[in-house]
Amino acid sequence: MGFIKLKNIRTFSYHGCLIEESKIGSDYRVDLKIKTDLRQSSLSDELNDTVDYVHLNRIVEEEMAIRSNLLEHVAQRIITRTFKEIPSISRVILEVSKLNPPIGGDVEAVTIEMDETRS
Repeated sequence: MGFIKLKNIRTFSYHGCLIEESKIGSDYRVDLKIKTDLRQSSLSDELNDTVDYVHLNRIVEEEMAIRSNLLEHVAQRIITRTFKEIPSISRVILEVSKLNPPIGGDVEAVTIEMDETRS
């Protein structure tokens, strides 16, 4: 087994409960870590024997483009779609961060982290 990580995927999205957030948008950062069996690909050197990180990135970007009120909601969509489209993944650890959130203070980011194992 092993892990593949996509770190610091940056998007501009329109998530949030405030009306202003849905109009002006914000910068987001997504960190995705998946668990899969890397033994075959480590021997074969073939893309077909591993998880294509281009596919993972596309899932993140497409789901981040769909507006949600809560970061938890968009994160769950990313996790659900990842498990659905890539059967070899056994675990997903996902962080979604809103950068410079409008919460009335000097806060770099608000981050939610979700960790799910395929059942």
